Amino acid sequence: MPLVAILDDRATNRQIYSRLAQDIEPGVTVRAFADPVAALGWLADNTPDIVITDYKMPYLDGSEFIKQFRELRECADVPVVVITVYDERSFRLNALEAGATDFLQSPVDHSEFVTRARNLLKLRRQQQLLRVRASRLERELKHSEETREAALRDSHERLAQIVDTVPAMISATDRKGRCIFINASHAEAHGIDSTDVVGKNVAAIMGDRRADRGHKLDQLVLEAGKALPSYEEDFAGPDGERRVLLTTKSPIHDLSGRIVSVLTTSLDITDRKRAERHLRHLAHHDSLTNLPNRMLLAQKLAAEIDFARAVDGCFALHFIDLDHFKGINDVLGHSVGDRLLSALGSELQRVVRETDIVARLGGDEFAILQTRIDGPDDAADLARRIVEVTARPMDVDGKQIQAAGSVGITLFPTDGDEPDELLKNADLAMYQAKADGGRGFRFYSQGMQAQARDIGRLDADLRRAVEHGQFELRYQPQVDAATGRIVGAEALVRWRHHESGLISPREFLSRAEANGTIVPINEWVLRQACRDARAWQRAGLPPIRMAVNMSPVQFRRQNVGKLVVSTLKETGLAPQWLELEITESIVMENTKALIRELNRLRRLGVQFSIDDFGTGYSSFRYIKAFPIGRLKIDQSFIANMDRNSSDIAIVQAIIGLAKNLNLGVIAEGVETEEQRRWLAAEGCDEAQGFFFSPPLAADEFVALLRAENPLALSA
Repeated sequence: MPLVAILDDRATNRQIYSRLAQDIEPGVTVRAFADPVAALGWLADNTPDIVITDYKMPYLDGSEFIKQFRELRECADVPVVVITVYDERSFRLNALEAGATDFLQSPVDHSEFVTRARNLLKLRRQQQLLRVRASRLERELKHSEETREAALRDSHERLAQIVDTVPAMISATDRKGRCIFINASHAEAHGIDSTDVVGKNVAAIMGDRRADRGHKLDQLVLEAGKALPSYEEDFAGPDGERRVLLTTKSPIHDLSGRIVSVLTTSLDITDRKRAERHLRHLAHHDSLTNLPNRMLLAQKLAAEIDFARAVDGCFALHFIDLDHFKGINDVLGHSVGDRLLSALGSELQRVVRETDIVARLGGDEFAILQTRIDGPDDAADLARRIVEVTARPMDVDGKQIQAAGSVGITLFPTDGDEPDELLKNADLAMYQAKADGGRGFRFYSQGMQAQARDIGRLDADLRRAVEHGQFELRYQPQVDAATGRIVGAEALVRWRHHESGLISPREFLSRAEANGTIVPINEWVLRQACRDARAWQRAGLPPIRMAVNMSPVQFRRQNVGKLVVSTLKETGLAPQWLELEITESIVMENTKALIRELNRLRRLGVQFSIDDFGTGYSSFRYIKAFPIGRLKIDQSFIANMDRNSSDIAIVQAIIGLAKNLNLGVIAEGVETEEQRRWLAAEGCDEAQGFFFSPPLAADEFVALLRAENPLALSA
């Protein structure tokens, strides 16, 4: 099993490098040290397969540690990787002279750490394999003195055959730089015949420049009497293609122990390096737009923070989210949405400088790191260009698509000094820009944190309310507009907060829809309303229609048809006494699956009405496509009828539309006898509002039903 020794005086680094070392290959054993002196004491009796060491340490620096390590038994050719935050050339030269194999820059790229360590470990195994095989052949040569010459000749041939099968480029040169051996892989890579170059200077194989460098390295091996650390080098093959080699040089001794030649072993890692670059690119870039992803943006942010701190500079982070992008996906399809995002990524790159970074964070979210600015004015100028670009119609498959965006901006150092903090605050500013109507930008301010905390507190309270059942129902009568007879009830939810008391829906329903708690809330409302309606019937009260509001989120996240059927079966309420109030935004989705589900419920007897009709799209198309039985006129039109002739015209138009389509019509928010009389005269079937009754608790509503003609009206 491979043994990895790690040396760093910082506990955090030791933990990180130890975890990364476990990913080199299965079965890795890791030994970590904080003290270089203690490490050398342990290494004197234990030979690792690779050493990872910091450069700057107490007692001994990286160079001195490597020198002493190289002097230990069997440690002359063990790969040593130095990790340093310093860029100075002197540190690298000192480490190289001491015997360092490779360098990594701190902070370490995790994938680069694992890949380099894996390559060095593989090369060490190749070297060890060659030594084992060479040692075995040496023992065979000594087997019989009588057949020494024959055995020697046979061994040379077998050694050549064995070395030829090794998947590496292997050659040997004498002290004068002449080639004394070259294996088949090496000869093939250089496009030469191995028999033509034996005895010649290596310049015949590599060319003068590379041969001169190789000869100098050979001299280091001959002078030091030990192997050189592995190193990467490039060379051009006979086809002109550039290849990357991982090379090591080791001394070869004769029987008397004298160094007579140098063995060079090179492993072709071109494909691996190419794959590593590709995988590194995939890990740091978005697959759709090829822009940097969230991970790479965080790294760039961290680097920009370090630079800005060093020069007392400033930069901006822009968080971009498209307004109503879901509608584009729903109407035109996700493939068109993807091409729009790709086109937008290209457009955003055109409005920034070369030093700026455009990234896609996911979905329809982008970010731009605007480096080295003078102040907020520079950030505002770029934000205006971003808004302009996102609002500009783009040609996608011959379609002109417009998708405006909202931008949130944070500035360093005023709005945060960590990547996550800057991203979070830019996100908050973006949501404020959306709340302002979209198609604009907002700078982050401290007040947004308080607002986010309030939202977070409300989210937590809503989840607690769902878990502990803190909701109650109120029922508001729906009456015949002409007679005042109760024909139905609308179930309205209230929240009994543990501190604030009874809370009205307008204070929490929109947030419940945003965080998803509306699904369990509405599911409870449906079951409780059906349960109460059936209980009233069993008590001998006349059956009335029970209206329950359905959220668009429910239709997106759960099977509403299955929920309704199971609720009716569980409570025993007949389907004809249940009416589901749906919004225009639900029916505008107009999916075939949704239409099939609603029609199936309609065939069972469940009724449907359009809530707040007239405030949305009010399209004849969806009224025709969906099994709608009733239109509910929004209370905003009723409230302003006495002051606004346009509202009167709208109400008359809705009533006329309903009559022409054989639909029922009910008016919400009726508060005066004059409104009731006018609606009845215009042909409105039903009415609902405080003129008849406010929303009542279940027992109060039962008492109202038991009264004789409780809401009967005078003619």
